[in-house]
Formats: sequence, structure tokens, C-alpha cells
Amino acid sequence: MQKKLSAKQSVELLETLKTRFENNLNRHKGIEWAQIQAKLESNTGKLWSLNEMEITGGEPDVVGYDKTTNEYFFYDCSVESPTGRRSICYDQEALEARKANKPKNCAMNMAITMGIEILTPKQYLELQKLGNFDLKTSSWVKTPVDIRKLGGAIFCDKRYDTVFVYHNGAESYYASRGFRGALRV
Repeated sequence: MQKKLSAKQSVELLETLKTRFENNLNRHKGIEWAQIQAKLESNTGKLWSLNEMEITGGEPDVVGYDKTTNEYFFYDCSVESPTGRRSICYDQEALEARKANKPKNCAMNMAITMGIEILTPKQYLELQKLGNFDLKTSSWVKTPVDIRKLGGAIFCDKRYDTVFVYHNGAESYYASRGFRGALRV
């Protein structure tokens, strides 16, 4: 599969990202859009991944910058878990373990295909400092190996003005649970 957008798609996506960036300045204080756009225009693979985040309902936005690596961080900033990434179990092993009523996909495979990382619990907590997310939905987060070896996976949401980290069987899936991604550019 070609991971490159047409010129028209690139222009449209950059305009969408720029508008979101300008409308949510609290998420990226001290960061200028021009540098981000220049990096995106020179990295078509990252732009393609951002488009995948966008078309699955993630509403990606810049949430930070690492001076050491000269990288900007994009997270899915949709109010609820991205609509195009719900009703999925955690990973391929969980998908294969389901004998009946299998979901169509799993969070880890989708993230790999999209060229993004699933948020870690720490990143999820950082995101919640920027707004109120997942008040009605929940999102799978990267699960520690020890928990996954025992058949579990973890997810997060925000209820009662508090961020909760929960556990579930990795093979479970719900219409209101998806995953949020991160991309370094």
C-alpha cells in the first residue's frame, strides 16, 4: 500500500491541522505552526499517518515538542475515542483467541497499519491535562507486558472529573471503546 497523499489531500489535511492548531493554542504554548508545517511537508509518510488519524475520527493535534530530538508530538484529541477505531479488542493474540463474535480488528494492528503508536497510560494522563476526553467512551492504552502475559489489557477514561485506569480481558471489545494514537514528527 502506498503511504503517500495526493497534492490535494496534503493541502486539505495541512489546512485542517493548521485550523485545529490555531483553535487550540492551549495545547501547544510557545510552538509555531510554520516549523511544524515545514516538517510535515518534508515527511510524506508522517503526513499520511496523520491523515489516517484524521479519517478515523482522531482529530490529531500538536501537544508537545522535544528539543533534544527536534520532534513534535501529535495525539488524537477528539473529545471521545475515535469513532473509526472502536469495537476492537486489544491485540492480534486477543483477536485470535476469540472463538465467536470476533471484532473486525484490534488496536495494536490498527496502530501499526496507521504508522502510529497507541498512547501509553502516562501519555493518556498528559492528554487529560489539556481538556476533557473520553467522558462517554474509553480508550485502550499500551499495556505492560506482565499484564498482557496474564491475558489482560488496560484502558482509560474520565468520569467524575477523575481519570481512571482499568483492566479487562484483552479479547473484550465494546462499541464505546477504541484507542488513541500518538505520532512523533
